[in-house]
Amino acid sequence: MSKNTKLGWSFTSPYLIFTLIFFLLPLFWSFWLALTSWNMISPTVEFVGFQNFIDAIKSPAIQSAFVVTYKFLIIFVPMALVLSMVIALLVNSLPKLKGLYMVAFFLPYLSSGVVTSLIVKGLLSYNGPFNTFLRTRLGWDIDWLGNPHAAIIIVSLMIAWKMSGYYALILISGLGNINKEVYEAAAIDGASPWTRFWKITFPMLYPAFFTVTVLAVGISFGIFTEVYQLTGGGPNFATNTWQMEIYNQAFVNLKSGYASAVALMASVVTFASIGVIRKLLEKRSEEHTSEL
Repeated sequence: MSKNTKLGWSFTSPYLIFTLIFFLLPLFWSFWLALTSWNMISPTVEFVGFQNFIDAIKSPAIQSAFVVTYKFLIIFVPMALVLSMVIALLVNSLPKLKGLYMVAFFLPYLSSGVVTSLIVKGLLSYNGPFNTFLRTRLGWDIDWLGNPHAAIIIVSLMIAWKMSGYYALILISGLGNINKEVYEAAAIDGASPWTRFWKITFPMLYPAFFTVTVLAVGISFGIFTEVYQLTGGGPNFATNTWQMEIYNQAFVNLKSGYASAVALMASVVTFASIGVIRKLLEKRSEEHTSEL
């Protein structure tokens, strides 16, 4: 082994060791645990084979969590993309202090999901300032988190608010790479701002938009903190995602083997869904390239 090869392995060894300890070993442990029936307390572990996977596929709760997760995907991703695009365009159009405004929009991303959820829960509670105003001024008495349709929209909107600043930062970096002369030429030809956005900005921003979309899709499959704090998966399991179901099975029902099976199934579906969406975006990117 050459000196450069040894040096390369020495530099990469911390990451490889980290991956081995915190990813590969837990992954193999999850595979084994999914084939057993164990309550995490008993000293004996019963081997049940693939029964946990069979039970999970037949379970109405798992099927419901599957549907709810894709509902979050359909609601959250467009929200996040639109908000981040609007923020990026607004900040990019500012003549000065762009960095200051970008930091302000980025701050929600750094905030704790638990703290944010508790604040939103307090604001939307029955005696909260928002509901008190609606009752006293408009005569409306709305149970925001008790309504299945409203609850999923509120959770999606809160996560979109939290993530949009981070996504906007990626889009702004893409906007900075677009040649200003292209806009000047389009303006001379009489193109409207709307036409310039769809014919110039969006096609040339597509690589950054592609990245943001994939990141947002990944987030939608991992929603837990906000749901746990705001609704607990309710009302009527309307916000009960895979992550919530895994938590309930593992730490509430103490069915760690069953929870591991659900987690592995969720991982496969997540990676497959992201892969399909990625392929569709790549195909659309090729069409954009051919049009240009």
